[in-house]
Amino acid sequence: MATRIREKTAKIKETADRRPRAVARFVRISPSKVRIVLNTIRGKKYEDAVAILKYMPNTSTECILKVLESAGANAENNLGLNKADLVVAETYVDGGPTLKRFQPVSKGRAHEIKKRTSHITVILDEAKA
Repeated sequence: MATRIREKTAKIKETADRRPRAVARFVRISPSKVRIVLNTIRGKKYEDAVAILKYMPNTSTECILKVLESAGANAENNLGLNKADLVVAETYVDGGPTLKRFQPVSKGRAHEIKKRTSHITVILDEAKA
């Protein structure tokens, strides 16, 4: 059976990352398209990152902007931080499950189409003064 559960959970809680974060899972866009945008906002101030995302032409900016604003709201409401003092510390995207579809082609054959999904994570941190 389980032994020393209280000690193990206490150790996990004290080593847990306490930075504000937000995650969007199963977003119907390819991770490679999302990565291009995430690389541009990584390390920027929160307000600058929001401004960049609002005026970028990429299609993935809408879902990234939602995740970024959610992380900012988490920082403000749950941790009592000011949005003006936040920096985009980490951003990454992982591939989710791939939807496999088939496109009929000539001679009774079919080509596979892979519709990829993403798990987008944005972690904020306080700016170092």
